[in-house]
Amino acid sequence: MKKLFFKVFLLVGIVLSGQAQKISENAIGLRLGDNDGFGTEVSYQRAFGKANRLEADLGWRSSRNVNAIKLAGIYQWVWNIDGNFNWYAGGGAGLGSWSYNQNGYKDNGTFVFVAGDIGVEYDFDIPLLLSLDFRPEFGGNGYYKNNYGSDIAISVRYQF
Repeated sequence: MKKLFFKVFLLVGIVLSGQAQKISENAIGLRLGDNDGFGTEVSYQRAFGKANRLEADLGWRSSRNVNAIKLAGIYQWVWNIDGNFNWYAGGGAGLGSWSYNQNGYKDNGTFVFVAGDIGVEYDFDIPLLLSLDFRPEFGGNGYYKNNYGSDIAISVRYQF
């Protein structure tokens, strides 16, 4: 049964990779979401072939009570839906640091996390890429509420 499952999984992967659209070599822009309080992130994508890429996102928060920084790296596979519409999925990891100071109470720490990513994107005929994605994140000690956070974001990127 395990061998049959593996063969079917492999066959589906081969078929889907045959439908992959060539993606831009580089893209840079903003990922606009809640991202567990980090809000907007600077986002960069680098292609590793016709249908694979690495996305790096840097988010930070600086307010009166909280300062934090977070870096995520996600490896993605991209498949064509129709025309300029693609969907993508992937996984990765990240790390961050935070400090909190309010009413004399101070706390700080660092955290690491693993993340998944799934989304859809539209590749315009001009060098503009617009996407919508969902990213669940699972972290260890010091990571957000109950060691889980998720984010839905819209991204706008310039392709070059």
